[in-house]
Amino acid sequence: MDLVIPDTAASLAASEVASAYQSAALLSHSHRVYLWAAGYARKHGIRCDGELLFVAAMFHDISLAPEFDSHTVSFEEAGGHVARVFAAGAGWPSERRERLGQVIVRHMWPDVDVADDPEGHLLSRAAAVDIVGKNLDDFSPAFQDEVLRRYPRLGLADEFLACFRAQAERKPDSSAARAVKSGLSSRIAANPLDALDR
Repeated sequence: MDLVIPDTAASLAASEVASAYQSAALLSHSHRVYLWAAGYARKHGIRCDGELLFVAAMFHDISLAPEFDSHTVSFEEAGGHVARVFAAGAGWPSERRERLGQVIVRHMWPDVDVADDPEGHLLSRAAAVDIVGKNLDDFSPAFQDEVLRRYPRLGLADEFLACFRAQAERKPDSSAARAVKSGLSSRIAANPLDALDR
């Protein structure tokens, strides 16, 4: 696998911030999400902004961390706000900051049109790959093994489900609550990635 983190100041800073606030399992998840997204983009010739995609991957679950958890808006909306503030500090223009926030919010949408929003499509698809194993067969067994070798799951399934249940309890109209009600626990339990990650 020759996919690498974009070598930019914003990417390195996003990784540093995510490392400071996310648990080891969520941080590893964020890296895997980027690799699933970038790998899918490369395989299917989807042109995207690699730096924006990486920063979005680092921040898409940042508001599951206690320091950024919101009691008023869904975690993906809160994460979008955190990412916009980060991007302003990184010197991104306002339009690109807004795109970053949109991509993070849309990662919880069931279907994001790749023609309208390639980064949102890739992030949404990659998050579903990692959490429930949806569309895992888009990737070769060798690619799957290498992603898990570089960034192991570290008990993500239990931690992620606990985070979503806590979000659902406090915010019954949120996307997390809808996911829990629609059988998230069963889908997570059936994720073949957890069987592959030894």
